[in-house]
Amino acid sequence: MTSIRDLLSYRIHKLAGAMSRGAAARYRAEFGVTLMEWRALALLDDGTALSLQELARHAALDKSQISRVVSALTARGLVKRGVSKADARAAHISLTPAGARIRAALLRSAAARDTAFAAILTAQEQRVLDHVIRKLTEEARRQSEPDSWA
Repeated sequence: MTSIRDLLSYRIHKLAGAMSRGAAARYRAEFGVTLMEWRALALLDDGTALSLQELARHAALDKSQISRVVSALTARGLVKRGVSKADARAAHISLTPAGARIRAALLRSAAARDTAFAAILTAQEQRVLDHVIRKLTEEARRQSEPDSWA
């Protein structure tokens, strides 16, 4: 009998969790932001506004979660809400100058973490890992379709 600990999806989930916990601790200590706040800030490119729905989709969070994140970031002066010209009911979220500075520093910190992870792998292992991640992502998307469950 296979244990859950042997399942590839479980092992990847555990790895992702460990990586996220490390990132969350670092970003909280260095910048005073949560992991969800970091994700929202990172997704807001300088000068580009996103609707709340777009930001939620890109961040892989539901609308209520991203709404709370945006409210917290707005209260801290890191993002601002604007009104959409196309739909006055829709808010567009963008970075403030302070948010852009934090975002740039967060991205430098994330790049340093990424470099440290990559440094423990050989060039060949990095190529294989990239290839495997692409293949697993494609298969996960395929398996998320109900017609693949047969």
